[in-house]
Amino acid sequence: MKEKIDINQTVTEEKEYSTLNLGPTHPATHGIFQNVLKMDGEIIHEATPTIGYIHRAFEKLAERRPYAQITPITDRLNYCSSPINNMGWYMTVEKLLGAKIPKRAEYHRVIIMELSRIADHIICNSVIGVDTGAMTGFLYIFQWREKIYEIFEEICGARLTTNIGRIGGFDQEWNKKTWDLINTFLEEYPKGLTEFSNLLERNKIFMDRTINCGPITAEMALSYSFTGPNLRAAGIDYDVRVMNPYSSYEDFDFQIPVGKSGDTYDRFMVRQEEMWQSLSIIKQAIKKMPDGPMHADLPDFFMPPKEQVYNNMEALIYHFKIVMGETDVPKGEVYHCVEGGNGELGFYLISDGGRTPFRLHFRRPCFIYYQAYPEMVKGIMLSDAILTMSSMNVIAGELDA
Repeated sequence: MKEKIDINQTVTEEKEYSTLNLGPTHPATHGIFQNVLKMDGEIIHEATPTIGYIHRAFEKLAERRPYAQITPITDRLNYCSSPINNMGWYMTVEKLLGAKIPKRAEYHRVIIMELSRIADHIICNSVIGVDTGAMTGFLYIFQWREKIYEIFEEICGARLTTNIGRIGGFDQEWNKKTWDLINTFLEEYPKGLTEFSNLLERNKIFMDRTINCGPITAEMALSYSFTGPNLRAAGIDYDVRVMNPYSSYEDFDFQIPVGKSGDTYDRFMVRQEEMWQSLSIIKQAIKKMPDGPMHADLPDFFMPPKEQVYNNMEALIYHFKIVMGETDVPKGEVYHCVEGGNGELGFYLISDGGRTPFRLHFRRPCFIYYQAYPEMVKGIMLSDAILTMSSMNVIAGELDA
C-alpha cells in the first residue's frame, strides 16, 4: 500500500525542484486544463491548476436565449451524461412555471437519467483501468456505452449531445424499438459488468495502483463541498435523489454505496456499485410504469402536432411562438439540483418576467471538487496524480463552462 511522502520534513541541504507542466495538451489529463507541478524527482511538492482553456461563457449565452433553446448548452457541460443535464434544466424551468409533470413522463425521465449515469460511470471506471495499464477492460466495457447511445439515438436522433425531451416531459411516446433496445441492455449488461468487475476489482496490480492513491477524508471532502461518488467514496451517504427527491425518485427502492478511505479504489468501487443500483431503478421504473400523458399541459412550450399546425390557426400561432422564443415566463428566483454523473448539478435561475433568463448560474460539480486536487496530489508520485484525476471524473466541458 502506498504512503504519501512527507514533503515538509527538515533537511540539512537545500533541495532543487523542477517544474513540470501536466497539460493542457497532455492526453492523460482527459481535457484541456493545466497543472503546473513543482517536482522533487517524481514526487509532487506543489500543484497549481490552471483552467479556462475552453471557457465558452455558457451562462452569459443563456441570457440571450429562449428557455427551450438553452438545453443544447446544458448538453455541453458533462457531455458524458448529457441527458441528466437536460432533465435538470427542464425541471428548473418547470419549478419556475409551477408545472405539474405527469408520472409517466417522470418515470421515463428516470430511465433516461439512470442510463446516462451508467454511461458516465462506464467511461470513468474504464479510463481508470487504462491509466493503470489495463486496456482490456476499457475495450470490452465500451460496447455497452455504445448500446446506451443507440437507445438515445432511437429516442431523439442524437447520441452524445442529446437535447433529449422537452420542458414539460417528452414530445411523444417511445417506439417499440426503443423498449426492445432497453430490455436487451438490461438482459446483457449485468454479465458485461460482472466480467469487467472480475478483470479489475481483485486484480493485484490494479489494487496496488489505486489503494491509498489520492485519498481524501470525509471532513476534507465536506469542506471542499464535494458531492456525488467522490463524496460517497469518503464515507458520506449524500445523494440528491434520496435527500431531495425529484422526478418521482421517492417511488424507487435503491441503496447509496459508500466507501471508507476516499481513495481512487473506493471511488472506483462506488461507481461500480452505483451501476448495479441504476439497473435496479430502471427495472423498477419499467415494472411500475403508470399510464397517462407524456407531457404536462404547457402549450407555451409543447410543440403542437404537425397535423394541427397545418389545419388549425391557434396551433400555428403556438408553433410560431415556441420556435421564435416569444414565450414570457413568470418573475421568480429558483434553484433546482439533480444527482449528475459526478455530483450535484444545480441550476440557479432568476427571471425578470421576460423571454430569456435575467441570470442563470450552473452549479458544476467538477468546478467545485477540482479545487481540492492540489491538496490531494501533494506528496504523491506523478503517476498517481494521473490516476487521482481520472478517479475524480474531471470533465473539462463542465469544469470551464
